[in-house]
Amino acid sequence: MNRRQRRKNVTAGLFLAPSLCGVCLFSVLPFGDVVRRSFLDARGYAFVGMQNFRIVWGNGAFRLAVANTLRFMITVIPVLFVFSLYLSILIAQSKKGQRLFRISLVLPIVIPAAAIILVWKILFCTDGFFNQVLSFISKRKWDLDWVNGQTAFLVLTVTYLWKNTGYDLLLWLAGLSAIPESLYDAARVDGAGSLAQIRYVILPCLRGTMGLVMVLSVVNSFRVYREAYLLAGSYPDLSIYMLPHLFSHWFITLDVQKMSTAAVMLVVGAGIAMGIFYAIVAGIKHKDGHFSAF
Repeated sequence: MNRRQRRKNVTAGLFLAPSLCGVCLFSVLPFGDVVRRSFLDARGYAFVGMQNFRIVWGNGAFRLAVANTLRFMITVIPVLFVFSLYLSILIAQSKKGQRLFRISLVLPIVIPAAAIILVWKILFCTDGFFNQVLSFISKRKWDLDWVNGQTAFLVLTVTYLWKNTGYDLLLWLAGLSAIPESLYDAARVDGAGSLAQIRYVILPCLRGTMGLVMVLSVVNSFRVYREAYLLAGSYPDLSIYMLPHLFSHWFITLDVQKMSTAAVMLVVGAGIAMGIFYAIVAGIKHKDGHFSAF
């Protein structure tokens, strides 16, 4: 490493130092205290080993919240991933109406969640729009409670997809805009159609964007609590009782040791999940002009 390169590295380090100090002060150190408290009693003095972990794992509400959160993530993330990618390719290849499509799909991002939920309640309440339509079609009274019944998970899933599709769409469009037009021209010269261009040009060039979209989708899936809370309150239907609901209840009762222990368990689990997702994305390789998984 020459002198000029070392000077650049030192300059970059000086610019990054304030942010690094902020991350250590406000993120790393507090989480270190969370890890410490997970091995202590409620008063924070006596060391109890793995007792808190056994208590939290034996909590039925915790297991229910974890199962519902995993179910929600497994359901919405693949659908959102594929659907937003498909829409972004259609918009990028369309010659007319690109701006209109982008605005209409990105608009849900800027609409306040409270306004969205108000409209959702008008649509899905017992005397709402959907029940009125079903009553008109079937010629009998429909009073289905969409939010507090067996359909609650479906309503929350649709809400999340409608709210977050535009966000992922912007990420995909940014990745698509970075693909050189010469690659498309070369593919057309070789006789590649639309599907072949997606397989051999678009997907290999979007590997970095795939990882970013996957990470942000996982993070955003934990933020669905706001919509679930506004839809059904603090004690929703069991099918949409998520981890944030559980943490909210523990925070009210000041169960610090439970929150600390559950946070450590979730961070470890999230790290394993992200490692699996990254391995899947990294395993997609461009070999000899062919796009293959593993």
